[in-house]
Parts: sequence; C-alpha cells; structure tokens
Amino acid sequence: AQGVQAQTLANLYLAMEHSLEIIPVINKIDLPSADVERVMEQIDSELGLDPDTHIKCSAKEGIGIEEILEAVVGRVPAPKGNKENPLAALIFDAQYDPFRGTIIHCRIFEGSVKSGDTIKFMYNNSTYKVEEVGNFLLQRARREKLSAGEVGYVIAGVKTVSDVRTGDTITHLNKPCSQPLPGFKEVKPVVFASIYPIASDDYQDLADSLEKYKLNDASFIYEKDSSAALGQGFRCGFLGLLHLDVVQERLEREYDLSIILSVPSVRYRFTMNDGSVIFVDNPMHYPDPMSIEKGEEPYIRAMMMLPERYMGAVMKLCMEKRGINSSMHYTSPGRVELSYEMPLAEVIYDFYDRFKSVTQGYGSFDYDLIDYRESNLVLMDILVNGEKVDALSQIAHRDRARARALLACERLKEEIPRQMFKIAIQGAIGSEIIARSTISAFRKDVTAKCYGGDITRKRKLLEKQKAGKKRMKMVGAVSIPQSAFLAVLKSNKD
Repeated sequence: AQGVQAQTLANLYLAMEHSLEIIPVINKIDLPSADVERVMEQIDSELGLDPDTHIKCSAKEGIGIEEILEAVVGRVPAPKGNKENPLAALIFDAQYDPFRGTIIHCRIFEGSVKSGDTIKFMYNNSTYKVEEVGNFLLQRARREKLSAGEVGYVIAGVKTVSDVRTGDTITHLNKPCSQPLPGFKEVKPVVFASIYPIASDDYQDLADSLEKYKLNDASFIYEKDSSAALGQGFRCGFLGLLHLDVVQERLEREYDLSIILSVPSVRYRFTMNDGSVIFVDNPMHYPDPMSIEKGEEPYIRAMMMLPERYMGAVMKLCMEKRGINSSMHYTSPGRVELSYEMPLAEVIYDFYDRFKSVTQGYGSFDYDLIDYRESNLVLMDILVNGEKVDALSQIAHRDRARARALLACERLKEEIPRQMFKIAIQGAIGSEIIARSTISAFRKDVTAKCYGGDITRKRKLLEKQKAGKKRMKMVGAVSIPQSAFLAVLKSNKD
C-alpha cells in the first residue's frame, strides 16, 4: 500500500554492489488500499528494474508463494565451488544449545567437512574436532558431510561463545585455505547506552543473558559499567537505533528481564589542548572542559521517502534537528525523496518517533554515517537536592541542553515523592544552572492553635518551622525511585 520504501532502495543498492540477482516482489496485494499499477511504475522509475518481471503475492492469503520459490530456483544462479579444494566455510549465524554447545550455521564455499575433521577458525586460530554436520529442514537433519554449495550446521564442542564470530571463515587445520573469505570485518557500533537491571538481584541473570545474546549477534558489544544511582550494569554498543530496539526487545521477551536503558549516546571525538584525540561515548568519561580544544560529533546523511503532502512538516522537523544541505527530488507524482545531513545525536533522541508521527506512518527513513564535524558540545548534569545523579548526565549540543534539562526536571518532579523539606531539581552545565523545578515540602499548620492575639506570635512560630526545615534539608537524603529514572529515560512519545 505504501510502495517503494527508503529501506527497499538501501538494500537494493547493497544487493547490486554484490552483483546479486534481483527479483521484484509486490507484497500485500490483498489489502483494500493496494495499488499494484502505481507500485509497478515505481519499480520502473525508482528501482530501475523491469516491471514485467515482478511477482504479486500476499503472505497472509498464501498468494504467489509458489511462484516466488520457483523464481528463486529458476533465476538465482546455482552456487559455485569445488569440493576437492581446501575447506572454506562462512559462518553466518550461531545458536547456543545447553547440551551440544554452540551450533554453527555456515555456508560451504569450497571443499567439504565431515564428522571427525579438525577445523580452525581463521579469526582467532582456535581449533576444534567436528562432532556432527547436517542440513536445516523442519528440524536439524544429520548428514555424513557438507560439500561446496551447501548450507548447514556444524557442531564441534565450542563451549566459549566468544570464539564464534559471525562472518568468520572455517577451514581445515591440516589443509587450510589460502585466505579468509571476503566480507568479514569488525563492525563498529555508533550508538551507545547502558543497561541496568531494575532489581539489583537480577545482575547475574542480565550478565548471563547478554553473554548468550552476544553469540547470535557479532555486532553487539558490552562491558561492565556501574552507576551510583542504578548500581551495577553494562555499557553496550549498537549499530543503530533499530539494533538498539531489537536488543532491548529480545532481552525482555526471550530472557524475561526487566531492565532500565539509559539515554542513548553517540561516540564523540575530542581534540585536547596537547594535540591528543580521545573518543567518548559515556558521559561519565567526559574530559575536563578546560583541557578541550574542540569537540566533534558524527553526522549522517538521512534519506526519507514520503507523500508530498507531508513535506512541509518533515522539513520543519529536520531543521529543528539541525539538518543542513537538503536536497529533494520527486520519484513519482505525489511522492518525494528528501535528503538531509544532520547530527546522529539528534536522530537517536526522538527523531524517528516524531518523523513517523508527522507522516502518519507513510514515511520511511534510512541513514548512513558520513563524517565527524565540529560542534559546541557540553556535559549536562542533573542535580537533586544538590547531589549529581550520574545516570541522568548527557552530552548535548549547547543549544539543546536547556530543553533537555527542563524535560528531565519536570519528569523527576512528577515522580519523586514529597519530603518534609523542599527538594530542588536542577539541570546544570558545570556550575551554571540552566533549568530548575522545585518539589514543595509537606507543611504542618503550626499556627492552627493561634485564634487571635498579636501577629508576632504567628510569625515566631513560622520562623521556627522554617529554621527546622532548613536544618532538615542539610541532613536529609532524597531517595529517587526507579520509576523516576524510567520516566526521564523514556522518549517523548510516552
């Protein structure tokens, strides 16, 4: 119903870079709003493919499924390879079995592998003896061996999950291939956030779950982290916003964890006065402002496809997010493609939710990193009763710091319970206060017993009460509930 999306174009270009066969498929033709003719025009004009080669299908109704499978068999070329050559197998996935260890999913490009072979992982040179090989059917089907062109699994008693890297090459120890298969590279995370268990007793469960999850996701990285407010947790790196959402969802669903996710951050680059360059992705590691010569933040090129009627609202949103160097072209009547360069930090905050809102779900969004650019960066702290709450600190552009501080202060005011003394909630950049909310104190009516007489009697009682509350504020500690952290760390859409 929505036609060609930004993600469709991005994946098409990736497939073309690898010289893959493209089969255009028009899905969801069972919808009342489906416009097949318009989508065929987009396949021709936007994708540059022959619309006559398309296949119509509906996964819900089961329409066109057989035609797609036949097209895959008929149009996609058969895999190449020689089973007499040295073994070269590419790991594309893995899963953990508590009884068999790591089950490695791989494609055999050259050679063959069978039970009893001694194999080597080319990334870390670790060696293992193959216990079982087979293919994937409805269940795992054991085979005598896997040969060039086949896809299957290998069980080799791999106990340590960190030994398996998606994209690594498997070869024989005694007859290795000359070089690893192309395509394996260490992916670098661009979005960072800390994960803490809501209950501190669940820390070990979180650690075990992250280790198991890491097995199936080579791009996910994590290390131990701690917060004075939230306790022990982990600092995690993600490839992007979607990756972050997937990790959070899987930890909650598959591992039944209740977690708090800190404010997402990006990796900033700081040039110091002595000429050294450091990268910072955690606000707790922000360097001394007096020693910084300049700060830089990563920029992206955002590509958005949307109906023309939403163009004004989307352009306004991009300008709010410090978008620059815009370009626009009409891909078809009533449909436009926008391109903006903007800071990644603005996009990870709440851009995607607002973009979907202003386009009523009809817009699609994709982005890629381009470079680092100089920016006026500051460290924004949140103070509660004069004490800094490290879990709520953020690195932000100076022009955006006040708005974020006001939002955090207001949300904390709604969640922190009232005390017998006033509680000041402040947003600060260094010693400069940029936002404030105050939680008023519970107050006993000390003048209730005064039914008349001189006003000085009432004033004396009120002054005595005021002095007592001042002493209480000096020694009183404010306990911040977990709900307050969740309220601040959730996005604006909530």
